[in-house]
Amino acid sequence: MTIQVKALNRKRKVVKKHTKFERWQASNFMRVPSSWRKPKGIDGRQRRRFKGLPKMPKIGYGTEKTMRHVLPNGFIKFTVHNAKDVDLLLMLNRKFCAEIAHSVGTTKRKAIVRRCAELNVRVTNGAAKLEEEEDE
Repeated sequence: MTIQVKALNRKRKVVKKHTKFERWQASNFMRVPSSWRKPKGIDGRQRRRFKGLPKMPKIGYGTEKTMRHVLPNGFIKFTVHNAKDVDLLLMLNRKFCAEIAHSVGTTKRKAIVRRCAELNVRVTNGAAKLEEEEDE
């Protein structure tokens, strides 16, 4: 039985806004998709940031640089395609965790999981695709 590695970074990520920024008048017209576009009209109320209107994206909503791309468990994902890629994480096993690429088959996947256990590297999706498929 191997001991799970704990991440060095255990700081909590501050989420400044939970709702998505929606395009102006996207709720009024079906022809206007909800994906964000900056309002550019000369008289636009939202562009002029009037009170009571939806918020627009600003630099202040961004994530802190040290917390960008960090998973809730404190690690940063590193995509692995073969067992040799795991060796790159040997000295960084407390900062990065391995995520096996979706295109990797069962045989290589088992080898990657075995190599991660040897090097004490955490795998996010180690149990995926390991079950034998039954032919009916």
